Amino acid sequence: MEQKPNKQKKRLFRLPVDRQEAERKRIHAMMGALKAIHSAASPDSMEPADLERQRKGQELLGRLAAPMLGMSWEPFQIDGMPAAWVRPERGHDKRHVILYCHGGGYTSGNLGYARILGAKLANATGYEVLAFEYRLAPEHPFPAPLEDAQRAWDYLMHLGCGARDVVVAGDSAGGNLALVLTMRLREENRRLPGRLVLLSPWTDLTASGKSYLEHREDDPMLTMDYIQAVRAAYAPGQDWRAPLLSPLFGDFQSFPPILIQAGANEILLSDSEGLRDRLVQAGVPCRLEVWPEMWHVFQMFPLKRAAQAMERIGDFLLEDR
Repeated sequence: MEQKPNKQKKRLFRLPVDRQEAERKRIHAMMGALKAIHSAASPDSMEPADLERQRKGQELLGRLAAPMLGMSWEPFQIDGMPAAWVRPERGHDKRHVILYCHGGGYTSGNLGYARILGAKLANATGYEVLAFEYRLAPEHPFPAPLEDAQRAWDYLMHLGCGARDVVVAGDSAGGNLALVLTMRLREENRRLPGRLVLLSPWTDLTASGKSYLEHREDDPMLTMDYIQAVRAAYAPGQDWRAPLLSPLFGDFQSFPPILIQAGANEILLSDSEGLRDRLVQAGVPCRLEVWPEMWHVFQMFPLKRAAQAMERIGDFLLEDR
């Protein structure tokens, strides 16, 4: 049994030796496929036709890949904004809720795409998950996604959910959104969520971390061209160091406990490491898990390490409950 480390230390996870080789072959094959898809899809293009293809492709991926066995998917609208509940069909914890913010660089991602991690979060935790489809750039730049996230939060509060019983989770740009939503709630002197779960969060729109260069050949999902394109679409002409754009440079006083998971090979690794350092400085209970050979938001994929990472999220949310 692995000794449990201090919550504020980075954790590295490895498979048993007898299973590493098979998993490594799967990883290398999947990374090759991801790189090929990335090259073909023009993800750094903000042209309307290219964006439409990206968004439709993500919708299809969500419908094909989401592990919905044993889950119900219940779409509805929150004042005209598409949303959906993901609920475990087995007996589950109805007191706690996960508000899930999907990724996509603020320029893509949709409700169908959110099915994948929404279902995995519900399965790993036994919690009901509320996913929502915030408006996207460049049609709707900052602060439209933040306004929509707050609308989803307000909906949960109007349902009678206690703020401390809500976990805000997000991947990539959704991790950014989870952080800035919490900052906005604190600015308004409102109660904060009980915990945050961040998967490969995008915390630094300035792209100042060393991993942007160190892992540019290792990351099959993201490129610097993509980062530059989506940040220009999301926050044109703005100061990218502003905390509501780059939460890495914000104040984390009074934040709830936070779990951060990242892949060791992703260009956004510095965003997670820098966030961990800032949280430690602010005295916020936090844990950074770095998974060897993994890439950006690897939890979406059918890998053993992805399943183990989801189990770690369930363990984190059960602590002190």
